[in-house]
Amino acid sequence: MTSDPHATRPPAHRRSPGGGRSATVRRTVAVAAVGMGMALTLAACTGGSTADAGAKGPHKTATTRTTAPLVSTPTSTTAPTTTSTTTTVPDTHGPLTSPPLPAPGPGFVAGQVTAVGDSVMIDYQTALKQNIPGVNVLATVSKQWSQGEDDVAQLKAAGQLGAVVIVGLGTNGPISTADFDAMMSELSGASRVVFVNVHVDRTWQDGNNTVLADGVARYPNTVLVDWNTVASQNTGWFYSTQTHLPINGPGAQALASLVAAKA
Repeated sequence: MTSDPHATRPPAHRRSPGGGRSATVRRTVAVAAVGMGMALTLAACTGGSTADAGAKGPHKTATTRTTAPLVSTPTSTTAPTTTSTTTTVPDTHGPLTSPPLPAPGPGFVAGQVTAVGDSVMIDYQTALKQNIPGVNVLATVSKQWSQGEDDVAQLKAAGQLGAVVIVGLGTNGPISTADFDAMMSELSGASRVVFVNVHVDRTWQDGNNTVLADGVARYPNTVLVDWNTVASQNTGWFYSTQTHLPINGPGAQALASLVAAKA
């Protein structure tokens, strides 16, 4: 396992010494070679990605409800391997219309999808927007569960919350049954709520996933995306922390597909 790449500039090329016609020809060939090298370097860079959390957005101050250490994106320079086991992910994308979703309550916008998440959602938000055109993504580094509650409460009060809500939180600290119920209180009236469980190298991973699974079992308008199981079978998708994914890499694409199929 390795860590996030940083973009690098192509090495400088020296111009050939000398003058006259031969020097001019040499300089022309050198310039052409440099241009070709830069083009190849640019093509390679645009095909890859970085997951540097610092470039994605500011850290929000953690609330007092959670005091566990936060998980941030890795910063080193070597790209991860992409070796993985074969995993089947859905090839259909939401929002689903069969069976028809129930009509949303006040504050929700029918036909719209809102996604609230932490820095892991930043890793797959581009792919999610491709799978669900028009989805409104509110994902920030180190976001706590309670901050997600604030996001949905503010959007609902403004009448701008999608009738389908995706919640991708729980990476940055433990959550409780009371936290889950508080989120669902804010989301009362949603047509569907999609919870994405967590895959993180922290002690709270299993406990959070139990809270999410139990909570979904108690609310009929909720569904669970079991990301942890798929992720555990494909460790080559991740950076060395086994938490973050290269943007638009195979893991990000797979996670976006799993989420969109349930939305």
